[in-house]
Amino acid sequence: MERSNRARCILDKVNSVVLGAEDAAELCLIALLSGGHALVEDVPGVGKTTLARSLAVAVGADFKRIQFTSDLLPADIVGISVFDRRTGAFEFKPGPVFTSVLLADEINRATPRTQSALLEAMNDGKVTVDGETRRLPSPFFVIATQNPLEHYGTYPLPESQMDRFLIRTAIGYPGRDFENDLLVGKDRADILEDLDPAVSIDELLELQGVARAVHVSDEVLHYILDIVEATRNSKFLEAGISPRGALLMHKAVKVKAMLSNRKYALPDDVQELAVPVFAHRITLKGFRETLLQARQEAEAVIKDIVSRVPVRL
Repeated sequence: MERSNRARCILDKVNSVVLGAEDAAELCLIALLSGGHALVEDVPGVGKTTLARSLAVAVGADFKRIQFTSDLLPADIVGISVFDRRTGAFEFKPGPVFTSVLLADEINRATPRTQSALLEAMNDGKVTVDGETRRLPSPFFVIATQNPLEHYGTYPLPESQMDRFLIRTAIGYPGRDFENDLLVGKDRADILEDLDPAVSIDELLELQGVARAVHVSDEVLHYILDIVEATRNSKFLEAGISPRGALLMHKAVKVKAMLSNRKYALPDDVQELAVPVFAHRITLKGFRETLLQARQEAEAVIKDIVSRVPVRL
């Protein structure tokens, strides 16, 4: 599949800028090609912003960044209508959400009201301002970040917001060799400045169409549904995977198969994507003091469920 090679070229471009983040880069690309969104939870300084920028450049997409703060307003995201004295009419000034790749940096620092301004955009690819609905560019991809260790001055994302993200991942600290290259090598900003797109927007949309055509057998479908059902019956969980979660997994395994140069999905694709697609959609019983604790326990629960759910032959 020549098209899968083009998708791999996108990853090569991103990995040439962000060292040691191959897994996170692939997961973000899976979210993009699935028509979903990605949440990157990690400490400051590991390359979350650089990952978002390099992915946008690699696919030839427009890029904008919003720094989420406690005083950020919904209008700062979607835009506002301003009265023009010359014409005697209101003119809409689009916000930064009108872009192909949007970095929502430290999204949990904004109030729930402001966070919810992204809900319609992420779910429907459109926003409504002053009663008028405006469509966003296609593709429209949100990559949001948050620090899982800080909880002062933050507003945890509600379940409805978390469920909009197809993928949750982390970059982690780079290996020693990668970090040595960061210290002695060319500045990442300079590399990013010289980076050429691996595909055009039209080619990216074509890749999304190719992914949608990947075959998912009944066995793989039942495997997804068995895992989903097991989360709903788990004694460790208040709430399991939603129907949206099952639908997004169905889309993600198709992209995973395409990236592996296959026209069909395998149970292995489901197993590899179970944690990044499912772990942020479940609700644990009991209180967890930090986001990191909650994430680690949720991932452990999903891994345990996947290990116990058999594949139907």
